[in-house]
Amino acid sequence: MDSTAVNVAPAPPTTVAPEDRVPLIQKLAYGLGTFFDMWGHWLYPTIAFQIFGLYLGVSPYLIGWAVILNRVFDAVSDPVFGWLSDNARTRFGRRRPYMLAGTFLAGCGLPFVLAVTPGWPQLKYFAFMLASSAIYLPLVSCFNMPFQSLANEMTPDYHERTTVFAFKNAIQKIPEVGLFFFGRFFSMAVWVGADNHNFGDRLRQLFTTTAAWTTAPDGAKPNLLLGAQVYLALCGLIMIICGVTCVVFVRERYYAKLVVGRQDRISIKETLWQTLRCRPFLLQKIMDMGYNMGLSMVGTLGLADTIYYVCKGNNSAGNWWNFWMGVSGMVLGFLGIPCFAAIAQRLGKRHAMMAVLGSAILVFVATWWLYTPRIVWLQIFASGFIAFIGAGYWTISGSIGADVMDYDELQGGRRREGSFAACGSWINKVGMAAGAGVSFFILGWIGLNYSTAEQSAHTIVMIRLLLAVIPIIGLTFSMFALTRFPLSRQVMADIRTQLEARRGKV
Repeated sequence: MDSTAVNVAPAPPTTVAPEDRVPLIQKLAYGLGTFFDMWGHWLYPTIAFQIFGLYLGVSPYLIGWAVILNRVFDAVSDPVFGWLSDNARTRFGRRRPYMLAGTFLAGCGLPFVLAVTPGWPQLKYFAFMLASSAIYLPLVSCFNMPFQSLANEMTPDYHERTTVFAFKNAIQKIPEVGLFFFGRFFSMAVWVGADNHNFGDRLRQLFTTTAAWTTAPDGAKPNLLLGAQVYLALCGLIMIICGVTCVVFVRERYYAKLVVGRQDRISIKETLWQTLRCRPFLLQKIMDMGYNMGLSMVGTLGLADTIYYVCKGNNSAGNWWNFWMGVSGMVLGFLGIPCFAAIAQRLGKRHAMMAVLGSAILVFVATWWLYTPRIVWLQIFASGFIAFIGAGYWTISGSIGADVMDYDELQGGRRREGSFAACGSWINKVGMAAGAGVSFFILGWIGLNYSTAEQSAHTIVMIRLLLAVIPIIGLTFSMFALTRFPLSRQVMADIRTQLEARRGKV
């Protein structure tokens, strides 16, 4: 276990040595891999709410169970691919061969998560949601686990790690907009009256006319399912392009010097139980769980707030505003990254993370006033500010995770990025899925009725109240865990000194 002493050294310099810097092309290429996590995992709750719920009429309770249970498949696939990539030994490295295979499998498979037909019984839709997740999520893990592992071995420098994750999260804002644009796309005018017989003509209009991209008129009923299926096919193609670019340009810095010929294979047991015995990692994941469970409810409750309270049940108007909320999230999310990265550079990662969590609590208090039908456009600032603090959170959290890898190497003498990425990713996704799934249960509990535009006053008040209260509870939990996290800037400087004395520089 954690037996090796870690002494506190004087504060290290804030400048990055030239040999520790990651080339710009690698930072940019690595960031493109975030398309897989965003669209392979986190597009699904939006699909569940908009298509299976609003369009196909599946009960929110069934959707909630489907969203939660699909994490069961990650519970198997994430550790397996983390373990496989830790133990791979090829001329191309241990991460990139799996990433390349996952690129094509996940990109080509994305459209099939909506391979359904209107008119099915609810239980058949529910069974399809579970079966499609069981098949598709391992394909995403094939790319995502080696990809997440790779970030932790791109540089040994405390501050350069924050820069790597800053680039990653900045580029991630692009696919995040795709999560918001989803509803806008399938409710466009081109899908009004569209079906399998005129599909080719509608697809031609989509790429040749601007009128096809306008919002469907009030009262019109676009074929939301067909539009969503086209959207997923386009997303899958983009994922393939981004995945190939990432594999081609990113390098595995630690592989040749620390893994090949010097490190034994890692057992599947180490991928799970021994990883959880690392105290800094466990504290980080407790912090992530509080953050994830709280904020993952925002997507569904926030969209319900937009559609049923701010836009008075007008689904097309709600999706239009939801798209602009995504744009606001991209802009302010970009601004959040250098802001909190600068705080981390000056004060250290723990202080920067405390600033993130404190700011987040203030943002969710403000949602009560930012979501209002009296000034509709204020809601774009709610989404923007949430993205602002979210970008800061994941930039700092990712950089902290890379520090945990060094701590673990000091204790055990091996690099186990895949084990930590698999275990950490699964815990994160359980928290997010639990939050997203519970939000569907909450919608059923407070009496949301998909079949009517006008909701009861009780339902509206509860949506607004829980949108603020639930994240604040989770964020408070995260702050408590952060106060006990031990890896400061000074501690990490001493860990690096001990590691380099033991096995040399990388």
